[in-house]
Amino acid sequence: MKKPRAAVGSRHRKKASSQEGRERHNLSSNQAKPSAPDGLSRRQKKVVLQAPVSSYHLFRDEAEVTVFRESLLSWYDREKRDLPWRRLAEGEGDLDRRAYAVWVSEVMLQQTQVATVIDYYTRWMQKWPTLQDLASASLEEVNQLWAGLGYYSRGRRLQEGARKVVEELEGHVPRTAESLQQLLPGVGRYTAGAIASIVFGQVTGVVDGNVVRMLCRVRAIGADPNSSLVSQQLWSLAQQLVDPIRPGDFNQAAMELGATVCTPQRPLCSQCPVQNLCRAYQRVEWEQLQASRSLPGSPDVEECASNNGQCQLCAPPTEPWDQTLGVANFPRKASRRPPRVECSAICVLEQSRALGDTQILLVQRPDSGLLAGLWEFPSVTVEPSGQHQRKALLQELQSWAGPLPATRLQHLGQVVHTFSHIKLTYHVYGLALGGQTPVTITPPGARWLTREEFRTAAVSTAMKRCSVCMRTNSQGPARVPKDPECLLRPARSSSAQASKSWIVSFSPTPAPMHLGLTVQPSDASGSPHSLRILLFNKVLIFAVALEIFHSLSSPLPPYL
Repeated sequence: MKKPRAAVGSRHRKKASSQEGRERHNLSSNQAKPSAPDGLSRRQKKVVLQAPVSSYHLFRDEAEVTVFRESLLSWYDREKRDLPWRRLAEGEGDLDRRAYAVWVSEVMLQQTQVATVIDYYTRWMQKWPTLQDLASASLEEVNQLWAGLGYYSRGRRLQEGARKVVEELEGHVPRTAESLQQLLPGVGRYTAGAIASIVFGQVTGVVDGNVVRMLCRVRAIGADPNSSLVSQQLWSLAQQLVDPIRPGDFNQAAMELGATVCTPQRPLCSQCPVQNLCRAYQRVEWEQLQASRSLPGSPDVEECASNNGQCQLCAPPTEPWDQTLGVANFPRKASRRPPRVECSAICVLEQSRALGDTQILLVQRPDSGLLAGLWEFPSVTVEPSGQHQRKALLQELQSWAGPLPATRLQHLGQVVHTFSHIKLTYHVYGLALGGQTPVTITPPGARWLTREEFRTAAVSTAMKRCSVCMRTNSQGPARVPKDPECLLRPARSSSAQASKSWIVSFSPTPAPMHLGLTVQPSDASGSPHSLRILLFNKVLIFAVALEIFHSLSSPLPPYL
């Protein structure tokens, strides 16, 4: 019965996204693995040597570096956030378990906010507290817990790494950044450095998106941080600054500063512990003095000595200083390609069971590509014009569930969901198998779930948004407007449903000669004093009115 189906976005993701961890955090995707103590390949060294860097963008003496370290670490000791992975790592004596706790947190935090990660991390560590527990779990369980966190291959590679540690490395996590990166799948330069410094005390710097922003401002680096030259300069700065006694705390402090103080918009410069060393802040003060002209002459503010349009770490002349941005002029905003546009037709196929509940058909995505291994509604890739959507989708459905009534395939609406590199429009259809014989045999890769089971299944956020369309009545799925954002709010009933659904509202103090009863089509909104009763004809409305008057134990008007 099953035949090859068209998978949504089944094309391989571009190389920079295949890692899903995105742990270069807006740095160049061409960084090589470290083959020398400073982590630079020969080719990267050659690039740096060909383009010498002005000392303006560097820390030129050890005293300045010492002040930076001490100021940042003192601030971190006072202000660091109480996060579950920090508590777990600090209280764990076993280095392998401690490395696992940090490893999980670093993978989850890639391209994901701390507030979102906390609950996922807590559930993960409760379910799989050790590497051995994770290694014995199934991919289905991992995807199920990861559902909604995004970049799903991160969870898959995390489990692959756990299995490799258990099966090939005798349960011991590699102790250095170099070996971590070389031996564990999905562990790149940043994650390796974070684990090695936080857990094993290796004196190695790390650079994530927060550190990029902080260093670019501290040293007034306005060039594109995605370029190889700037990327390597930032890693070199991080290595120069990392504290040799507390490398793990220093790296966490640098990331914490970027996350909480040196933020992308509206940075809190007055709370910054390294404000006196920040060249971006010095530039802001200089620009303000120049604009006010309150003092004669020019203030004593250092500038890049080679700032004649040739410095490769300064902002290009085509991007002048924006007074309204302040320190947020740094770093330079990377130009991003717009996501490619794709369309998909999906169907919420439902059938009733003997027990009275409803089952929904889900199929599993391929093992590679976008949303690999997750479950979704049957789908086909379609043209944006929408031609032949129904025919293609019906053929796909029949390949999973056998002959189906084409006339009952209803369009419910559409959902626009943007992935990292794809803007995907889902055209959502519904088909309810009412009085038909239930489908009991399904091919491999398909299964029927109840709505309750669907809520905990390994499905993507996009499918959960589409599932809001699963509004059924006695005649099958209800239609919702073709609004791209219709699933972000309750769908309004169609005119056909409105004729069967009413709002009955009773006046607080009805007039003596009438019932105070008003009837109007149902709506998502209404007076908080209104009693909403679903009625299917006016006879029932009248009966409800009579019942209410009887309950009030008051005599009815003579005309009743």
